[in-house]
Amino acid sequence: MNREKTVSAAVCTIGDEILIGQITDTNSAAISRELGAAGVRVTSMVSIGDRRKEILKTLTEELKINDIVITTGGLGPTRDDITRNVLAELSGSSRFIRHEGQLQVVRKLLRARGLDTLEPNLRQADVPENSEVIVNRFGTAPIMVFRLDEARFAHPCTLIAMPGVPFETVNALPDVIADIKAHHRLQSITHRNVMTFGIAESALAQRIGAWEDSLPRDMKLAYLPDTLTGVKLRLSVYGGEAADNERRLQEQIQGLTALVGKHIYSYEEDTLEHALGVLLKATGKTLSAAESCTGGEISHLITTVPGSSEYYLGSVTSYAIPVKEKVLGVDPRLIEQNGVVSSEVAAAMAEGVRRLTGSDFSVATTGFAGPGGGDERYPEGTVWVGVSSEKGTETRKFEYHNDRKRNIQRFSASALFFLFTKVRTEVNC
Repeated sequence: MNREKTVSAAVCTIGDEILIGQITDTNSAAISRELGAAGVRVTSMVSIGDRRKEILKTLTEELKINDIVITTGGLGPTRDDITRNVLAELSGSSRFIRHEGQLQVVRKLLRARGLDTLEPNLRQADVPENSEVIVNRFGTAPIMVFRLDEARFAHPCTLIAMPGVPFETVNALPDVIADIKAHHRLQSITHRNVMTFGIAESALAQRIGAWEDSLPRDMKLAYLPDTLTGVKLRLSVYGGEAADNERRLQEQIQGLTALVGKHIYSYEEDTLEHALGVLLKATGKTLSAAESCTGGEISHLITTVPGSSEYYLGSVTSYAIPVKEKVLGVDPRLIEQNGVVSSEVAAAMAEGVRRLTGSDFSVATTGFAGPGGGDERYPEGTVWVGVSSEKGTETRKFEYHNDRKRNIQRFSASALFFLFTKVRTEVNC
């Protein structure tokens, strides 16, 4: 008999700084992603201010209806961080004990940062007596775990308190997930991700609607759009055996590929710049870039990939017209006749930087990121992208209607996908 069951969880952020918009809550999304991947169903996300009654009330309500409640924040060394005391009250702890393992981390981190060891910092290693501790190796506040019986909450449940610093939260999540798996029999879940670009979520849903409707009842599809990576399709099977699920998912993905294959750039959770790098590295090809309106964003994305030095030769940020002409060799007559934002100039920029660096492929951008700068022919939000190789140069025009920062991001992502498709076509991969 399959004894796996759906385990539910709530994620609660604690701190006035989130409620007043002083900082952005990224922890909840990170925690929820990892819980979902482990087979835990997240039922709610709640933000709570630094007030004792509100914290007690909210956590009590969530513990009554969920198997797990994870809090993040409120565990710092200052007087306004009251969460530790509230957790002691909630768990029936009458005293605090100093955890030696976390104390060693506190001392080590303070020494490494050249800071004095003060009593408020040492007190961060103090935990309610009824808690178990997962040592936080990346910060001073420990991760506290409370195993709560059914006397108060009508069922056994677990409360996990994590620090609020995103770097610490993200790095501590593997230890927290391991603890959850050790104490809960989770429903198995098998995921496959398919990364698409160059097609809107609505158009994608329409294109694959019949395929989606035909999916087995235990198989679920999620659409996860992102400006820089496109629409991620996550196909999931709950329960069953992993090997059989993988086989079934692969069968469905083959049908999906037949419908939207030209928009797919990876069959795992990925980014355009990484998928491009894998392709270039596998084929021994090199790349360069010439950027105007994107101001180096494409080069930045490419060089975030470890090992990009194996295929990326360099770039020219030719923002000014004289740089386009004198460094990249763009004929001034092209600019005079067609305008600096044009197919002809994008092509000349791509050919110029490829000639300058000796790369196999190159990409170039010229456009109007805004605000202002556009005209009737090419309004604000227009970019021309050129991609060049020894087999020729192609250009494409993209138009977006966002603010300057978002336009630059979308210009860069579109350029990377255009480049990816040309490389893939020419190397027959």
